[in-house]
Amino acid sequence: MSEPTHDEPHDDSLGNRLNWLRAAVLGANDGIVSTAGLVVGVAGATDDGAALLTAGLAGLLAGSMSMAAGEYVSVSTQRDSEKAALALERRELREQPEAELDELTDLLAERGLSHDVAREAAVQLTERDAFRAHARVELGIDPDRLTSPWQAAGASFLAFTTGALLPLLAIVLPPADVRLYVTVLSVLAALAFTGWWSARLGSAPVGRAMLRNVGGGALAMGVTYAAGSLLGAAGA
Repeated sequence: MSEPTHDEPHDDSLGNRLNWLRAAVLGANDGIVSTAGLVVGVAGATDDGAALLTAGLAGLLAGSMSMAAGEYVSVSTQRDSEKAALALERRELREQPEAELDELTDLLAERGLSHDVAREAAVQLTERDAFRAHARVELGIDPDRLTSPWQAAGASFLAFTTGALLPLLAIVLPPADVRLYVTVLSVLAALAFTGWWSARLGSAPVGRAMLRNVGGGALAMGVTYAAGSLLGAAGA
C-alpha cells in the first residue's frame, strides 16, 4: 500500500491562492499591453519625452483605477449575493430543519455516497455545524472566507500598475534613438514571461499561451504605432 505524500498540498485554500495568482498575472499582463500600446502609439506621432511620460502616466493611472473600480464593484456584487444566500440558508435551517437535513442527504448522495452513508454523514455534519455544512455543500461558499472587495481592488490596482511600469520606464529612460526598440523588446519579453506563468498556473500548454500573449501584444503595438504615425504625419 502506498504511503501518503506529505508534501502534496491538500489545503482547501490552494485553489483560491491559484486564482489570486492568475488574476495578478492577468492584471499585470493588461497593464503591460495597454500601456505599451499607448506609449508606442504616442511614440509614432512624436519623440518628445515629456509627451511620452505624460501619456504613459495617464494610461497607468486611468487603467489601474479602472481595474480597481471594476474589481471592487464586481466582488461587492458577488459578496452581496453570497451573503443573501447565506442569510436565506440560515432562515431555512431555523424554520425547516428536517427538510434541510433531507436536502443535505440528497446532495451528498449525488456525490456518490449510498443513501445510508449520506444520511449518516448529513446527520453528523448537521450536529457539528449545520450552517457551514449547507453553505459548503449546497452553496459552494465558505462563510469564513468571503472575498473582500477592497482586497480585490487593491490587488488589481497593484497588478496593473506593476505591469504598466515596464513599458512606461522603457519608453522614457533610454535615449531617444533606441527607446522604441527597447520598449518593444522589453514588452515582448515580459509578455512571453506572463504567458508562460499563466499557462503553468493553469496547467495549460505553455507554447500556445506564450505565442498568443506575444502575438497579441505585438499586434496592439503595431496598430497603435501605425495610427500614431499617421496622426503625426497629418498634423505635421
